[in-house]
Amino acid sequence: MTKNNIDISIIVPIYNAEKYLSRCLDSLLNQTKKELEFILINDGSSDNSEKIVKRYHDDRIKYYKNKNQGIGKTRNFGIDKANGKYIMFCDSDDYLEENTCELLFNKAINDDLDLVVCDFYREQEDGQKRTEKIISFENTTLKEKPILLKEINASPWNKIYSTSLIKNNNIRFNETLKYEDTPFVFIVLDKAKKIGKIDAYLNHYIIHNNSETTIRDKRCFDIFAIIDIIRDYFKDKKYVQEALDKWIVWIITNFTIQQKYQSNKKLAYDFIDRAFSYLEEYVPDYKDNKYYENRGLLKRTIEKNKFLTKLYCSFFIYKESAF
Repeated sequence: MTKNNIDISIIVPIYNAEKYLSRCLDSLLNQTKKELEFILINDGSSDNSEKIVKRYHDDRIKYYKNKNQGIGKTRNFGIDKANGKYIMFCDSDDYLEENTCELLFNKAINDDLDLVVCDFYREQEDGQKRTEKIISFENTTLKEKPILLKEINASPWNKIYSTSLIKNNNIRFNETLKYEDTPFVFIVLDKAKKIGKIDAYLNHYIIHNNSETTIRDKRCFDIFAIIDIIRDYFKDKKYVQEALDKWIVWIITNFTIQQKYQSNKKLAYDFIDRAFSYLEEYVPDYKDNKYYENRGLLKRTIEKNKFLTKLYCSFFIYKESAF
């Protein structure tokens, strides 16, 4: 297949993924759409990931083995190697429905879209899963519908991106901070001339026990630097400020409550102190933010109060540490 015939480049960072990698690769290679290239990047794995990749013999696979550099730098490497008209990202433990690429690409091409998103499954290791539905909307822009900043998940998967949009605007992942995908997705949302949605559950997002999704450590403080990057990017874009404030209140509140998964009580309390100080400085009217309207009386009472948040989290920290 020549470069001109590649419709989608699928970028797959791989790091110690031997348990799930075959399922991921099978779901990619068996896509109903065939005009694809698979950019598989081994980010210094110490397990059998490379042996698994080498079992596959498909000319569409482009395999690279690098020293461990982290997810941001690995995805950026993949962007640089991409030859397709569009780019997708797939984590090596996730997998796709077999018609994912076909549906997303056809929507993007037929409607001349820079970005298309779809619904997804949030799936536990034991196979339990629940659906995650993004609000339905007609083709639009962030300027026309700024609430998409809050309603579209800030993860790079479950989306297809115009390669020219990403490369021409030099949109890249942060290479030093955790939660590096959020600024990437937000900037794409803003730069896209048109955004579309497929109302179908196409991506299976896997959550592991003791993963970064379910635990918190000291790197959770990176979220403040990530929010600073986003605030700085949008500082002169008035059309998005209300939605951005709502997102900031949501993400910080979410992170403060998740300190219940923090094993270090002092670290949890330090984060909660920092979170409330951040809100008071940058969203001083945060207690009146519309985010809290649908939270229920008890939840919003706890979430708006630093002392009650600490009390709530300390109960879980103590309970976990007691076993």
